[in-house]
Amino acid sequence: MNVALNLPTYRFKIKQGEQIFDRIRKKYVALTPEEWVRQHVVEFLIREKACPSGLLGVEVSLPYWGMRQRADIVVFNKQAKPLLIVECKAATVKLTNKTFEQIARYTIGQDIDYLIVTNGLKHYCLQKQNGKYEFLDEIPNYDSMLNADF
Repeated sequence: MNVALNLPTYRFKIKQGEQIFDRIRKKYVALTPEEWVRQHVVEFLIREKACPSGLLGVEVSLPYWGMRQRADIVVFNKQAKPLLIVECKAATVKLTNKTFEQIARYTIGQDIDYLIVTNGLKHYCLQKQNGKYEFLDEIPNYDSMLNADF
């Protein structure tokens, strides 16, 4: 289950190989292949990209045409506006157009500047520029996301 990912290695609190501690939700959750990726991405955003942990949400409910969609990870700015949405898939799941369509639904009716789609092995980061999302070569630091010119 604990597959090597294309992310730095982090230490996690794991109970009996079945649960992993989620530092954002402050509780143990089922250690599924997708959760393994999600927890690595949370740590990556905090440790490598300087995202304040208090401004991250995990499994955040977002409005979508009168329904609610649940985003894996949301990074907020200091005014509590969503700045970045991350869609995580298990390492065994191929990232396809369907994955990008899923994260695109989260942006309807929202003004989201950044999107990340990852399976822990491949990572795609997009930035909204002139009303369209463009692929970036790398995931920017939190401060860069806040200070981006559009």
